[in-house]
Amino acid sequence: MEFHQTHHLSASPSSSSDQNPNISTSNSDPIHSWWESVSKARNSIHALSSILPSSSSSLSSLADSDRPARSLLSSSAAYSSLSSALSSPSSGAGDNPLCQWFYETYQSSDPDLRLVVLSFVPLISGLYLSRVVSSDSQIPSLAGFEAVLLSIYTSETKSRAGKPVLISIPDLSQPSLYHTPRNRSGVVAQSKPSVGVLSAPLEPQIAVKSTKRACIVGVALDCYYKQISQMPSWSKVDFCEFAAAWAGQNCPCSSEFDEGEEMKIDGFADGRVSEEVQEIENTVEELSNLSIEAKSESRGARIPLPWELLQPMLRILGHCLLGPLNSQDVKDAASVAVRCLYARASHDLVPQAILATRSLIQLDKRARTAAKVAAGTNVSSSTNTPSKAKKPEILLVSK
Repeated sequence: MEFHQTHHLSASPSSSSDQNPNISTSNSDPIHSWWESVSKARNSIHALSSILPSSSSSLSSLADSDRPARSLLSSSAAYSSLSSALSSPSSGAGDNPLCQWFYETYQSSDPDLRLVVLSFVPLISGLYLSRVVSSDSQIPSLAGFEAVLLSIYTSETKSRAGKPVLISIPDLSQPSLYHTPRNRSGVVAQSKPSVGVLSAPLEPQIAVKSTKRACIVGVALDCYYKQISQMPSWSKVDFCEFAAAWAGQNCPCSSEFDEGEEMKIDGFADGRVSEEVQEIENTVEELSNLSIEAKSESRGARIPLPWELLQPMLRILGHCLLGPLNSQDVKDAASVAVRCLYARASHDLVPQAILATRSLIQLDKRARTAAKVAAGTNVSSSTNTPSKAKKPEILLVSK
């Protein structure tokens, strides 16, 4: 079953404003725009609650807030309910009402509602790609997942307008604010700026073909990366777990950078710090959270990883590893995933992926070492600093 997209004849703002001048007046009113956005979000959440009757009470409470779409985006309970429904074996079919809700919601002009759909891109992509490569003949049609991913791809294709994504590569032979060229003799000739193609122009697609599957999912992940600062932590953890499962490499080479280092910290081995100090015990507890432990459960299956899919994956993992506002769970999951991808790239002999994953692993190790040193410094300073004796109070008594 295909999802039909409605096309409005009054798509051009100039033509609509000429026919009815009151429309432009209402659109310029911020209160009217806010109320229209809230109404759309509430209607969308009420439609979602009818699809998930078991979560209707919690979803209805989100709809009553001042910013319903933002409340839905930041609700871990709502994300858990939707994840359970999407993860069911019968999900992903063309007539699946939840996939249809995602498809129609992304067509909305409300940016917050589109963010809600983007927050589920890791889960939808992970389930879709893992089921596509499965040899189980009883897996139902995945037309619902494909429709959601294709709608994101189509929207990005229109926004790029057939143009590639370019980046300017700096020329180190030219001086800049940050460096001076090594070769200072003579006059440096002016060189033409070097331009690299980050992403080729996108071709319109009406269906998800096997040859274009990686490109379509990669574009959807790139759209997710563009809004990753607004994505909740549980969505990022989902992506990292799927990325590790997609790599499918649990060989020893995934931990070759960690040899000779103790990744899990259970305490201080030398015993110099007394266990009676409560502050130190709390610090040791925090340090133990810096350990990297891979989950025994796998969220997906090993899949082909062409560069058009690996490129947005590495960008997302870079943010999850190094983003200063990310939780420790996100950083730990990303650390496991990037090591699995390094092992996969080493076996597949992909030079650019090996270089990128090695760099991310080294940056992750340095960040964790710096965090341990900083925590140890705080502990030693708190234990070695003697407490100042309070001066005796002097009471002045008048005779």
